[in-house]
Amino acid sequence: MSAACIFCKIIKGDIPSFKLFESDKVFAFLDIQPLSRGHALVIPKYHGAKLTDIPDEDLQEILPVAKKIAQVTGAEDFNILQNNGRIAHQVVDHVHFHMIPKPNQTEGLGIEWPAQDTDMDKLKALFEELKSKI
Repeated sequence: MSAACIFCKIIKGDIPSFKLFESDKVFAFLDIQPLSRGHALVIPKYHGAKLTDIPDEDLQEILPVAKKIAQVTGAEDFNILQNNGRIAHQVVDHVHFHMIPKPNQTEGLGIEWPAQDTDMDKLKALFEELKSKI
């Protein structure tokens, strides 16, 4: 836990939340600035700024909890979003996954997807590089 982290304070109960789920490793609550009805955050209790800072065992429940929240909200369409770093739109330096229902074109998450043309030779070289490290 980090004494200065708003999410750690929420986990400890120092800041109130609309808690949806809690286990030994995971905490989930409604977002207080939702993009749509049912927008929730699912966070590991382990404090870490980026996904790569969190031990694997502290991530195992995250997606099942996000899935359950999506189901109970009745969302047919939804986004699961997790950002790492300021230029990737992360605001709170504690790993968190958004479950954002997308009930229509105007509510929920809106994104741009600036796809680029692919150079297959460069893509193959990248594939070989990454595959060798996994």
